[in-house]
Amino acid sequence: MKKLLLLSFLFMGCDAIQIVTTTPGTPAPPDSPTALAFNIQGHRGSRGLMPENTIPAFIKGLDVGATTLEMDAAITKDEQVIISHDPFFVHNVANRPQGKMIKQEEEKNLNMYRMNYDEVKSYELGTQSDPSFPYRQKVKTYVPLLADVIDAADAHAIATKRPLPYYNIEIKSHRPFDNIFYPEVGKYADLIIAVILKKHIEKRVIIQSFDVRALKYVHQKYPAITLELNLDNLGSRTLSDTLNSIGFVPNLYSTNYRIVTDQLIKQVKERGMKIIPYVINDINEMKRLKAMGVDGLMTDYPNMAKDNLK
Repeated sequence: MKKLLLLSFLFMGCDAIQIVTTTPGTPAPPDSPTALAFNIQGHRGSRGLMPENTIPAFIKGLDVGATTLEMDAAITKDEQVIISHDPFFVHNVANRPQGKMIKQEEEKNLNMYRMNYDEVKSYELGTQSDPSFPYRQKVKTYVPLLADVIDAADAHAIATKRPLPYYNIEIKSHRPFDNIFYPEVGKYADLIIAVILKKHIEKRVIIQSFDVRALKYVHQKYPAITLELNLDNLGSRTLSDTLNSIGFVPNLYSTNYRIVTDQLIKQVKERGMKIIPYVINDINEMKRLKAMGVDGLMTDYPNMAKDNLK
């Protein structure tokens, strides 16, 4: 979620248009992500405990209480859907094959959209320390395919006799990066949705984006998919302005927890949406926001939410 460098993205395309609008007060289907009593989303799996956006992070997230696994999708040159916050290898997240360090100034030249998946997979994740996450374990791992994440997480849930997880997958599109770091928005969304449909998890998926083009495209072509509008802040625009620019009401609204107020929660729920703020790693803030009436939260520490929000 949270933007890194230039990446907080938005998108759009158009095909097979069918407009479906959320009706306030309409009950969610029992197997929908919006039907959860309280949605604990493990940010990038469990970024505070395991290397972000990796299979170990998603498995750990399930083990410590996440109901939904939040992740970021990117695309390789050979059109594989991978899970990575950035479309290039970041120096303090990844190493080159055989553990060679990446210099910050060369990051954007290591563009995953210009690499086939076999090359992407050869890069090393999980062995670097980050003082922001002192409890995170070092586990040598790699950039996974979305399909492999789904297979691993679902299999783990079955093996441990817990409910199958929900998935919140972000489309990271941003107009200046069209066809540079990602394909054009329609193709980007289609590739992700193709994996979702192949794995038969469409009822357990949220597609999120900061890019209204992406939300419009998915809404028009795949109206049954649950959608989440992400915003850093409203700035000078009202929530109504933002929704009017989209042309429909998404199922969920997510924003920085620091700007959530009673009035904002009221406005969101009057529109028929649920609100899930991000990224909350403080127990007192979790308790405060739940008492205010949010419908869930995103955290790097799902264990913290599970253990303290009764």
